[in-house]
Amino acid sequence: MNKTTATVTIDGRKVIIENEKNLLELVRKAGIDLPTFCYYSELSVYGACRLCLVDVEGKGILGACSTPPEAGLVIRTNTQELREIRKISIELILANHDRECTSCVRSGSCQLQDIARRLGVDKIRYRSIYEPKPVDTSSPALVHDPNKCVLCGDCVRFCNEIQSIGAIDFAYRGHNAAVVPAFGNDLASTECVNCGQCAAVCPTGALAPASQVNKVWQAINDPQKTVVAQIAPAVRVAIGEEFNMEYGLSTTGQVVAAMKRMGFDTVYDTSFTADLTVVEEGNEFITRKINGERLPLFTSCCPAWVKFAEQYYPQLIDNLSSCRSPQQMMGAMVKHSLPSQINRDRKDVVMVAIMPCTAKKFEAKRPEFQTNGTPDVDYVLTTQELARMIEQSGLSLEKLHPTSFDMPMGFKTGAGILFGNSGGVTEAVLRYAVGHLTGSNPVDPEFEEIRGEDSLRIIGTEVGGLELSVAIVHGLGKAREVMERILDGSLTVDLVEVMACPGGCIGGAGQPVSSDIALRRKRRAEAIYTTDRLLDLHCSQENHFVNEYYHRYLGEPGSREARRLLHTHYHHRRRTSAEESALRKVVKVSGDEMLAVRVCAGTGCFLRGSQNIIQGLMKHVEANELADKVLVQASFCFEKCGEGPNVAVGDTIISHATLEKVIEAIHAALAQEGEPV
Repeated sequence: MNKTTATVTIDGRKVIIENEKNLLELVRKAGIDLPTFCYYSELSVYGACRLCLVDVEGKGILGACSTPPEAGLVIRTNTQELREIRKISIELILANHDRECTSCVRSGSCQLQDIARRLGVDKIRYRSIYEPKPVDTSSPALVHDPNKCVLCGDCVRFCNEIQSIGAIDFAYRGHNAAVVPAFGNDLASTECVNCGQCAAVCPTGALAPASQVNKVWQAINDPQKTVVAQIAPAVRVAIGEEFNMEYGLSTTGQVVAAMKRMGFDTVYDTSFTADLTVVEEGNEFITRKINGERLPLFTSCCPAWVKFAEQYYPQLIDNLSSCRSPQQMMGAMVKHSLPSQINRDRKDVVMVAIMPCTAKKFEAKRPEFQTNGTPDVDYVLTTQELARMIEQSGLSLEKLHPTSFDMPMGFKTGAGILFGNSGGVTEAVLRYAVGHLTGSNPVDPEFEEIRGEDSLRIIGTEVGGLELSVAIVHGLGKAREVMERILDGSLTVDLVEVMACPGGCIGGAGQPVSSDIALRRKRRAEAIYTTDRLLDLHCSQENHFVNEYYHRYLGEPGSREARRLLHTHYHHRRRTSAEESALRKVVKVSGDEMLAVRVCAGTGCFLRGSQNIIQGLMKHVEANELADKVLVQASFCFEKCGEGPNVAVGDTIISHATLEKVIEAIHAALAQEGEPV
């Protein structure tokens, strides 16, 4: 060993300091699994749980996560004092924790359970002052149970630091401290985009995917229903982890076999409609590029990203691809074609999507994806939920003989499989573009430069004579950065792929929970690419069943029927329902009602001059001594972004507002109320 190599001594063993940020990483490098609740390498150091304490010679007891490495340190991790401190910490948490563990969704995968067992906690020595709090089930994607929260802050930091949303945060002090949505609202009323990454990092069951397992069992057991399932590619490379199989092992055939045994009538592959998405989106992209209109094109497969764009960047909504996600395309195609084939009513065909994602539950309930009042996709199960159903059936996934998907919508190309990885949609579209523009599909279909783990990748490439610049983003905080750069002109690209979850769908919040996040994503991503290589066809335009569906049902890409079944529209949405209720409040000051004048300060209206209107109104109110009669407020969206600036005078909304129009409306309203003007 080089004498200049810096080392520390951990429990009597020398450990080399390399690129570790703190003592915790060095301890784990030494093969010692110090317990933690609040440490994730991707997040800022919080140091709240006090479980990763170590005894550093000459320095005393320190938090390993918040102590930087220093050459020569002598560290002990397992003294009697440290064990007792950790045990006390867990007992204090358990004293005020809902301990109905057997009915908890995280039973068996709960870090609190695991750490309590490891530390030998067999009784609680402290008096409980626990008072049950209501469970929030308002969200279609997530359940928030504050009774199981250990205040580790992982969810808060992920939502803020990685996703840049901040839908939840700490509130109150001392014993009353809690993690709650803003203003005490429920989750469904916040700007939460349903990505579920808060649940993915939650060490207990305080945040968890909302389950639809019981509803799916009811449908399966109803003889009047034909239950059709679709399985996303990211599910098949992760579900084995729930059965102690190796990371990244593809279990496609076993999963289909399990679902057939459980009672699903038909099992299709979402990769089929991923191929369909590539054809529609590829044509949309090429048309826009050649005509130079509304670029960049943003992908629209990720519903958390779509809601994010609707909330924060309404001025760029027209840049979103109008293509439905593969999940919703499958629902639309199945319910359009299958009922007549099996002589059933549409309402008796139940579509169940198996997804790695919690936001897909929200997407399925969007009114845009209903036909005659019935949804195109009835239920969405996460990978975790499907694993529970397999367990409930008494089946052993690893012992099942593989079964193939049902045809024709079980057939796919490698391009459809790639949707599971960050960059996969982009690569699939570029493969399509090569064939569409040159007339020959690529001999070597892999775009290696597209692939990678970085949260933002900007790549220039040439396709069929077109010079293209593409951006690939995962994580909504990084997406926000990209959007701002596009708006200020510092970034010019043709195509932007956004996935809300780190790594793309393979890192979705509905996937099995794992402590080794980096290894999990790497193995799952490798399995996706391997599956693509093992298939005979790699470009979506080579899927002959997709071509047959165009011939039988859709006509050609972008046709009227294709747009009806495969495309949709998006709109600006308020960030929280509290904004909407605030707009309708009767304004009273010192007991007297005042005329409320609300000026939209959202991005679209702001860019069209709403700030100048606010300033002009304030001056007018002051100059005309109307301060006791008129209350000017900066407000939020009136959902008329294309008609801004928008101003509400009382209950009347003025679009394309000018200062003069608003002042005229104010004086007219005051005169109508008998006020001197």
